[in-house]
Amino acid sequence: MNDVAAAARVLADRRQILVYTGAGISTESGIPDFRGPSGIWKTADPADYTLQRYLADAEFRREAWDRRFTSSVLREARPNRAHDAVTRLWKSGRVIGVVTQNIDGLHEASGLARDSIAELHGNAHGVMCTGCDARPGQDTVFERWNAGDLDPHCLDCGAVLKSTTVYFGEMLPESEFARASLWAAMADAVIAIGTTLGVYPAAYIPQEVVSRGEPFVLVNRGETEMDREATVRLDGTAGDLMPDLVTALVG
Repeated sequence: MNDVAAAARVLADRRQILVYTGAGISTESGIPDFRGPSGIWKTADPADYTLQRYLADAEFRREAWDRRFTSSVLREARPNRAHDAVTRLWKSGRVIGVVTQNIDGLHEASGLARDSIAELHGNAHGVMCTGCDARPGQDTVFERWNAGDLDPHCLDCGAVLKSTTVYFGEMLPESEFARASLWAAMADAVIAIGTTLGVYPAAYIPQEVVSRGEPFVLVNRGETEMDREATVRLDGTAGDLMPDLVTALVG
């Protein structure tokens, strides 16, 4: 089966749907994905983006802060039709939770309650200390950076500051992963949107639902690593497909 009507049929009686999203849901908001034809990893080496390098290399940190504070991509991004469709489905009362690999904060910006979202790879709009876990406001850190502190350290303990995103070699946020795992254990279906389902341990979350034989609707442009497990696979952009799927489910 490969059409929206078929996807709606398999989800028709489900009341605790887990929604799992990846970079592909945000490309229509102007945020590039990672592994697509024009993805970030086509021009950058993911091996460079490790926590170990960030902590050890001051110049790398300065470049990271410069990209963060001079780029308008995340700052100007707005939710698109797919984010809005997910929010509409959640407001219908049929979504147990939204688990995302994305760091852009667009699910919350689209109207989802923060406690209905599990951000497995963190959030690019926050700052944290790598020593004492202090959370200085991003605006405060920007003011320091703009005044010439190009490698800002924690004012409480002196340790390196970093984005509240997960670098390679860093553990996923414990509370976020625990919330996602609880939802996966309780879900009676899963919709995966805009993801190749190849990044672990995040991909274990939808796999938990699929392993119990619950309906699995896959919405993605191009192949994924779980195509064969999909009950219904919808090939196309999330912004085109999700509004129609949600309308078919909740009107």
